[in-house]
Amino acid sequence: MSMQSEYVENRNGGYYVAGTRITLDSVVLAFQRGDSAETIFENFARIEKLSRVYGAIAFYLDHKAEVDEYLRMSERDFEVGGIPLSQTNPALWERLQRAKAGMGETRA
Repeated sequence: MSMQSEYVENRNGGYYVAGTRITLDSVVLAFQRGDSAETIFENFARIEKLSRVYGAIAFYLDHKAEVDEYLRMSERDFEVGGIPLSQTNPALWERLQRAKAGMGETRA
């Protein structure tokens, strides 16, 4: 997947909200969890503009199959990448686990 938009950039093999260090993964996982764009914006103050959140969500919806595959690949890479993420970055690992658990609850 090598897509970009006004709101999403591909840098160093990852996708980010344009002009920030916030990953598209973070926005998409929050959106899938049921967070509103406003809540995502509040939780990621470095995004700086609510329109960037909406743009990232629109990008996701326009490229859902590709982004979902990218997220699956990223998760798999975390799982097989040497030192477990749970050891190298416990805070991030915990956030990912909470996001996963939250996604499962909304599907039930």
